[in-house]
Amino acid sequence: MTAAPVLDPQRTALVLVDLMDRIVALPLEPRKGTEVLAKAEELASAFRRAGALVVLVRVERPAVAEQPPGSGLVTGLLRDGDLEVVKRTIGAFQGTGLDERLRERGITTLVFGGIATNLGVESTARAAADLGYDLVFAEDAMAAFTAAEHDASVRLDFPRLGTVTRTTDLTFA
Repeated sequence: MTAAPVLDPQRTALVLVDLMDRIVALPLEPRKGTEVLAKAEELASAFRRAGALVVLVRVERPAVAEQPPGSGLVTGLLRDGDLEVVKRTIGAFQGTGLDERLRERGITTLVFGGIATNLGVESTARAAADLGYDLVFAEDAMAAFTAAEHDASVRLDFPRLGTVTRTTDLTFA
């Protein structure tokens, strides 16, 4: 992990992926979903205090009449001023208008957290990198189905896309 860049709250968004009851409750590694959620809530509060945008992404299964129980965001996570994005693919950019919504707000840097590190988070981050965003990964605000999957993303892939850091190292200008 490296030192996090100092963040400009007007140009930075926190992107939290799939923090839904049914996903937070899954068996995850290297930390429980409730631990990821606690870190994500701390981050979201800090971003809101700084005046930075919080983006909350959740998934809906395509072509089903009704979503499974627990498919909404964890209660209390979404606040006034936050941006909720509903995705129907692994990543949050395909078909959601997320890129346009970020660009119209002048966002150039994305800080990531959520579940699963190697799936929703990584897929969204790869698309963001392709679109030219600067990326920061809050390693302790993520988990995957296995520690090996989480570690592969954090140690091999994410450093090629941006900066990997811890939540406590994130600061605003």
